[in-house]
Amino acid sequence: MSVTQFFDTPQGRRIAYHKSGTNGPTVVFLGGLKSDMEGTKAVHLEAWAQARRQKFLRFDYSGHGESDGAFEDGCIGDWHEDTVAAIHALTDGPLIVVGSSMGGWQALLLATAMPERIQGMVTIAAAPDFTEDSYWAGFTPEQKAQLEAEGQVALPSDYMEPYIITKRMIEDGRDRLVLRSPLPLPFPVRFLQGTEDTAVNSSVAYRLLDHVEGEDIQLQMVKGKDHRFSDPICLKLIESKVEEVISAPRISQ
Repeated sequence: MSVTQFFDTPQGRRIAYHKSGTNGPTVVFLGGLKSDMEGTKAVHLEAWAQARRQKFLRFDYSGHGESDGAFEDGCIGDWHEDTVAAIHALTDGPLIVVGSSMGGWQALLLATAMPERIQGMVTIAAAPDFTEDSYWAGFTPEQKAQLEAEGQVALPSDYMEPYIITKRMIEDGRDRLVLRSPLPLPFPVRFLQGTEDTAVNSSVAYRLLDHVEGEDIQLQMVKGKDHRFSDPICLKLIESKVEEVISAPRISQ
């Protein structure tokens, strides 16, 4: 496996990353909220890439994993800045962007920031706009009052300790929404979604598919799979979809 390295973003955040491979395009893995680059999907995809000598990058957003900072201090915009900084500092040429959960939102933000760099995209249980459509929309009046008074609320998680959701995260998320205005994706895109996902409802996947614009966009629903989407069948499917978008005909932009 590759060795952890670090770089400093223009905003002064120290970001941990793994980079390997010599053959383009570069596959970039974007993890989920409170996940890190040592997750099953990230590490598996790195091993797949190394077997092909494919360029590959995985990294931790600030406040995640080995990167500096506290999770509670971050927001969608900060992690978008981290992503853009990592792309500029650590890659060149075309990109294949793979985004999991919140990383799917980050992938879509990246598509608006640098569509000319992206050759293809694969998302797993993409969660665009979740700070508004899931968190804020699901808050009780008491939680909204607590957020205003204390600046944060704690939400239970099926996978780890409660999430601390800050007022800054909610307000910043409103500046990063991608499902309220046209969202062109002028490259091959494959959305993957498990039918038993309790963190990101299947309706989000259908809404995303209906909303985006592009010539080669597909959604695959996988019966019985949950939000982790990391058993051997799911991992093999992710591999196949990455291979598919790498080999798909280029779409003129």
